[in-house]
Amino acid sequence: MNDQPVKGALLLILGEGLLAVMAAMIKYLSDHLDTEVIVFARNLFGLMFLLPLLISRGGLGQLRTQYIHLHMIRAFTGVTAMFCFFYTIGHIALAEAVLVKMTVPFFLPLVGWLWLTERIGPRTWFAIIVGFVGVAIIMRAGSGPVDPVMWVALAGAAIMSVAKVSIRRMAATEPAQRVVFYFALFATLFAAIPLAWSHDLPEGTDYLWLIAIGLVATGGQFAMTTAYQIASPGQVGVYNYSSVVWAALLGWLFWGETLVLTTLLGTLLIICAGVWNLRR
Repeated sequence: MNDQPVKGALLLILGEGLLAVMAAMIKYLSDHLDTEVIVFARNLFGLMFLLPLLISRGGLGQLRTQYIHLHMIRAFTGVTAMFCFFYTIGHIALAEAVLVKMTVPFFLPLVGWLWLTERIGPRTWFAIIVGFVGVAIIMRAGSGPVDPVMWVALAGAAIMSVAKVSIRRMAATEPAQRVVFYFALFATLFAAIPLAWSHDLPEGTDYLWLIAIGLVATGGQFAMTTAYQIASPGQVGVYNYSSVVWAALLGWLFWGETLVLTTLLGTLLIICAGVWNLRR
């Protein structure tokens, strides 16, 4: 029941912390491994950790579906967004990569309007505009050419919003465990294709790091899923933004990254816009 907001908030902060640790490990491996290898390993090991849990909770019968095409859309867009995000992590400050990823909630209403003909209210339009102003400040759009990596990050956020709306499209008939399974399965298959042109294969301890990425990512997702099962988004959704704090801390601790004034200002606008929209 949605009656444990304190526990839900703590689980959400824990989940975001685990995903920030995952991002830090990805940044470390990006120095010598291709993004294609990291994305594939994250999905493969994630599937390996998830499969026994899903089977133990309901068997294979729960996986029958009549909407395989929607699951494939969800997986393709999700893994494409993952490629964008992982590439971004390896090329800009950790906190900035996470910040641009946090624009997904501002793309969601636009995709829902185009795909599901959902109405966008004035409050949400205001939040979208303020949120994207914050992104423009972080990208330093008014001070010369924007870093192409920032555009990759923004494209990833837009694509991820399509993946999330596809989940909403399936909500009436597909339980969460089925959506999770087919995403893990198809994302692994889609992520295997780019391995054909990857040249940097893991060596030695790289395999331990890749396994850890899959394990930490799975733990983070379970913590966040549980948080939303025991507390409503309106109660705990604001704690999603703890990911920025975790990323900034890890970036500073391991890579000496600091946030410039424009990033701090953009962060403030994005968080304020997100909180404003959550409190509808």
